Amino acid sequence: MKKFEIEIDSEQDFIDIDPDLIKKTLRRIFRGEGVKTANMEISIVDDPTIHDLNVRYLGHDYATDVLAFDMDSDLDQGHLEGNIIVSAQTARDRSSEFDFSPERELLLYIVHGTLHLLGYDDHAKEDAPLMRQKEKEYLPE
Repeated sequence: MKKFEIEIDSEQDFIDIDPDLIKKTLRRIFRGEGVKTANMEISIVDDPTIHDLNVRYLGHDYATDVLAFDMDSDLDQGHLEGNIIVSAQTARDRSSEFDFSPERELLLYIVHGTLHLLGYDDHAKEDAPLMRQKEKEYLPE
């Protein structure tokens, strides 16, 4: 296995995808967080698809921006293996709320999902500032 294997699958027509930027950003996170090997699959979909997956796997009956599934990580050994699913439709629709381009918003979702797989959380109020700090650290300018 290569050091970092990253597959990107885009099944949407809302945003033009830059696979090289996504891979470069993920490799930056991996290096910054001490990941030695990684096998990641990034799926870029529309709202109906992510809604269906959110219902099926988490029991949440709504579309969301990102889902992150740990497939077989061993972070103690520096190995990350996961699947991140992001909605390009949500990124396009919400990007103007944050003064981001749709492409940057989508990349933020990928960064966010990866940080979740690495153990960062933002569900508790006290954990959110560290998650926001890490997002800013790894999201390219």
